[in-house]
Amino acid sequence: MTSTGTRGSATWVSAFGTVPARARGPRAAPRRVVQGYANEVGESFRAIVPASLVWASYGVATAYVTADAVDKGKRAAAAHTHDSGKTARVGVAVADTFVWQGLASVAIPGFTINRICAASLHLLGSLTRWPLPVRKWTTTALGLATIPFIIKPIDRAVDFLMDSSIRKLYSTEGEPPSSS
Repeated sequence: MTSTGTRGSATWVSAFGTVPARARGPRAAPRRVVQGYANEVGESFRAIVPASLVWASYGVATAYVTADAVDKGKRAAAAHTHDSGKTARVGVAVADTFVWQGLASVAIPGFTINRICAASLHLLGSLTRWPLPVRKWTTTALGLATIPFIIKPIDRAVDFLMDSSIRKLYSTEGEPPSSS
């Protein structure tokens, strides 16, 4: 049994059930968006807030990733109630979602924003005579402004990475599930 889902503007068919992106378009609840992007926001504010708050933002993002993976597992279980390979399909849906979300929603964006903010703070210190608080708030603004521009390239790169590696291990009929 296969099902259809949407990946951005593309439609895909998966034997594992639908695996939507971290935010589900216009129907996405604000809390899902906040949770999905918590660590990027935390990294943007790293120059201003205590490190414990930045790490807490990673906790929120990781909780979101875990909840999303569990949700995809439940959906796969419901879609394959009479399937002899139900356990494997549920396991693949959970693992695929957790790995994809872990890379595309937490690890890579967090690293990217961290490096952009660190570089901008260093450059502002070297190239301007702005007071430190102004440099820190400018760095935070640059980090926040960068988030919308890094999402799609990172999502596409993680899709490519997973399609070229781990998804080859559990590919069956149709395309493997994707989280974007």
